[in-house]
Amino acid sequence: MKLATLRTGATTQAVLVNEDATLSPLPGFADVGALLAASETERAAALEGAQAPSATRLPAAERGQLAQPVLNPAKVLCIGLNYHEHIKETGNEVPTFPTVFAKFALTLTGPDDDVQIPAEDHRLDWEGELGIVIGSGGRRLSEEQAADAIAGYTIANDVSMRGWQGRTAEWTQGKIWEASTPVGPWVVTPDEFDPNAQLTTRLNGEVVQQDSVGNTVFSPAALVSYLSTMITLQPGDLIITGTPAGVALGRRNEAGRHPWMVAGDEMVVSIDGLGEQHTRLV
Repeated sequence: MKLATLRTGATTQAVLVNEDATLSPLPGFADVGALLAASETERAAALEGAQAPSATRLPAAERGQLAQPVLNPAKVLCIGLNYHEHIKETGNEVPTFPTVFAKFALTLTGPDDDVQIPAEDHRLDWEGELGIVIGSGGRRLSEEQAADAIAGYTIANDVSMRGWQGRTAEWTQGKIWEASTPVGPWVVTPDEFDPNAQLTTRLNGEVVQQDSVGNTVFSPAALVSYLSTMITLQPGDLIITGTPAGVALGRRNEAGRHPWMVAGDEMVVSIDGLGEQHTRLV
């Protein structure tokens, strides 16, 4: 099952994405987060109604019509140094525990929205990532319970301002710039997602990152379990699970410089089964 949040003028509407890409509205729910926060009975009734033969069907979404699936997650928890090859390219050791940092709801933006290059930092880097959206939530979950707490998976691009990130040993100030983290296009339920799906990031048509989302130090269930030890996870919480090798920070051009992104560049991040997102730098 695919769930998305459709922009409808000044408002938004949670929708079910059908196999033919048409959209079935889920009345009463402004976004996927609201649907996940509803009772199981309310959620089941909404989904049953959306799949009925008489249900309204809207045309497939055009580029820019979808917002991030969860508009205002209570928590956006992010993992660094989780892919083995990325750990190597950054010169770090394989971590014993997950490296955790946080973002905020205002940091997120839609899957096809432009991202602005801030005047304060031109060192912009791409980071295609797998996102986990929490469904049932909970505290101190075992890995088995954690797997059951996952509502689905989505795509995220942890666009990073490396100049500000490098100011201190703690990364947050390079990761929380407003409307800099595209998320979406939709959330796919675990039963329809391949845990070894291929993640690919393209910059201006060139493949810069490609790896299986299974090639990580910490699995999705392990991350959910670990994070739930510290804090109660809630429906709609977003966990961004780390990026593969191939970022600009790990590359140098012929002049020996990192190939930071510039205005006009376009990133396309795709994960098998999760669709793709298009982001232009302005």
